[in-house]
Amino acid sequence: MTRVAHLEELYGLRVFHSPGASDTAADLPRPETVAWRIATETYDAEETWEEAFARFCAMVDTTKVRALVVGPWEGAYDSASSKVMEVLLGARDRLPALRALFLGDMIYEEAEISWITHADVSPLLTGFPALEEFGVRGSQGLRFPALRHDALRSLTMQSGGLPVEVVRGVGASELPALEHLDLWLGTSQYGADSEVADLEPILSGDRFPRLRHLALRNSEIQDEVAAAVASAPVVARLDVLDLSMGILSDEGAVALLGGQPLTHLKKLDLHHNYLSDPVRQRLTETLVAAGVEIDLDPDDAEEYEDEDEDIVERYVSVGE
Repeated sequence: MTRVAHLEELYGLRVFHSPGASDTAADLPRPETVAWRIATETYDAEETWEEAFARFCAMVDTTKVRALVVGPWEGAYDSASSKVMEVLLGARDRLPALRALFLGDMIYEEAEISWITHADVSPLLTGFPALEEFGVRGSQGLRFPALRHDALRSLTMQSGGLPVEVVRGVGASELPALEHLDLWLGTSQYGADSEVADLEPILSGDRFPRLRHLALRNSEIQDEVAAAVASAPVVARLDVLDLSMGILSDEGAVALLGGQPLTHLKKLDLHHNYLSDPVRQRLTETLVAAGVEIDLDPDDAEEYEDEDEDIVERYVSVGE
């Protein structure tokens, strides 16, 4: 199973860890040139996230800050991101240039993805109407009711199990500028309970008229998703289709090959898969010759075969 890494870039800007207690203004980059990561310790924190943010505001000209990455807050495994959101919303007048925000940039040692606790994150989008990129990692307690946001171009939700109400909330939202959508659907073991039918508003192509990059990945229903995508109207306008990180097998890949043409794509990402060599060859012959970049790397995909019970267990890339 893959372990997620810290973000290295947001909004095209490299991530810079926020000022430490011993830093001076001379140690810091210009405010607009980096994505500022603000964090504290998840366990045994010596300061609160609010204190770390206050130090950031005291040392950096926040009126020029374009991107923020929220790392761990104390007790993120059982304390929701609500207090972090309250701090950010309270400081919105000091962040007029903010265009990108990522909530929950944590790795395994800080909090497993299935433990990161959230609440309703929609107030962040409502409170920052100029936001162009928004991402969140973790889905424990996560809520995302349908909303309208006219500026958002990229929406990312990384999880080991995305609740169906979140999937439906995204699908029912009005996001006329959205170009990039990335949903890690996950596994039922960690809270995923959506079905292919819940993706229909996204796949229909009606909700997000500017969508060019669609990722529906890290799913235990990856074959069913692939079969639905094979005839989905939205595919015709995409540049990038990403069905990676899940338990995609020959069944789903053959459905893709038998559906609408994919030769217009710039990239098809299927990495972390359970495909046979003949199906890999068919995909390669069909798409690479047409100029499509395709990622068929099995990555760390592993399966467990229990001969006594005659079952084979396959795993998504990121669960716990």
